[in-house]
Amino acid sequence: MNGFDIAAVVVVVTTATGYINHRFVRLPATTGTLVVALVCSGLVVLIDHMAPDQHLEAGIARFLGAVDFERILLRGMLSFLLFAGALNVELEALLDSRWTIVALATVGVVISTVVVGAVTYLVFGLLKLEAPFPVCLTFGALISPTDPIAVLGLLKQLHAPRELEAQIAGESLFNDGVGVTLFLVVAAMAGLSSASHVEGGGFHAASFLAFGLREVVGGVLCGLAAGYFGYRALKTVDEPALELLMTLALVMALYSFSFAIDVSGPLAVVVAGLIIGNQGRRFAMSDRTRGQVDAFWNMIDEILNAVLFLLLGLEVLAVRDWSPVLLPAMLAVPACLLARFVSVALPVTVIGLRRPMRRGLIPVLTWCGLRGGISVAMVLSLPAFPLKDVLLASTYAVVVFSVLVQGLTIRRVLVRYGVGQQGSD
Repeated sequence: MNGFDIAAVVVVVTTATGYINHRFVRLPATTGTLVVALVCSGLVVLIDHMAPDQHLEAGIARFLGAVDFERILLRGMLSFLLFAGALNVELEALLDSRWTIVALATVGVVISTVVVGAVTYLVFGLLKLEAPFPVCLTFGALISPTDPIAVLGLLKQLHAPRELEAQIAGESLFNDGVGVTLFLVVAAMAGLSSASHVEGGGFHAASFLAFGLREVVGGVLCGLAAGYFGYRALKTVDEPALELLMTLALVMALYSFSFAIDVSGPLAVVVAGLIIGNQGRRFAMSDRTRGQVDAFWNMIDEILNAVLFLLLGLEVLAVRDWSPVLLPAMLAVPACLLARFVSVALPVTVIGLRRPMRRGLIPVLTWCGLRGGISVAMVLSLPAFPLKDVLLASTYAVVVFSVLVQGLTIRRVLVRYGVGQQGSD
């Protein structure tokens, strides 16, 4: 199958699952897509057992194997997802909570990565799975970034404080960028990355820090420059179709350029998105243009997230044998919850020594730290290696628990800590 055929199959199946969810299941879009995909995967396994001569499961596994997830997800779709998310974040509210956001998106991600990596290393050792520590850290890095989509919609329904919305959205955007950068570094240490600028065998603390600093600082500077250039260009025209095309070109060019000069593309896109979404929307776009740009990027966001959750639901078929990976996958869920709690509690407690914090902020941020499309994209981008099925199943378990359990009980947690009213619309 060529690239167009693969895209056609994915879009058609995503649309079908979305339709089934909208008509019959009626769950939130991403949750419903995942549930329908899980049911379809279960039906495929059942049919394959009842009619093994059809080789249906093997056919789907071959189809998934033909998809170059690193190029499509990390080198493509991720840029659009991050830009779309950044467009809808208020910069003023972000700056008001800047210290909390910076702490959670940097120190918090590192803490979560180390805690998950350490616990995973211990669990794998007890289960007699030979896993080098860098591989366990790779899992920690890919599972640490959070996904704000389902949470932010609910926060708006509950009329949650603007500050809390900014903290959750800002953390998710920046910890995505930091998490992807950390993932690339640690994956290179583990020999699971094709990055030419990192050699796993000769990778030491100094090169780790230099690489991370270059990625982060370079990404932010590129994003500032590109965002300002895009803002000035948008200000000179008043043509909705052209301005929409300009935002699309900005994302694609910036992301490609960032990878070409070895700086963080995700961070660059987030920073540029914040500039276009605030200064650009206020001073460089008419009401008509603003409406069309918002509608276009919201549509892109929903489509790509639906595709990611569909792929996650189908990836159960790529795990050849669940019996050896089921226990580590189940244990990954409490490990990630523990890591999330620690990575939130430590920075928030330290910041709370100097300024008052909202009651229940630690449990709210802990439970609102849903894992989603970014983690899926990163684990699918890993090359084939002996423990990939274990990491894939563990990511699968954490994201499914996150979306189905945390996502469907967030309202109770928010109401419990006075974030909103039970009956708010």
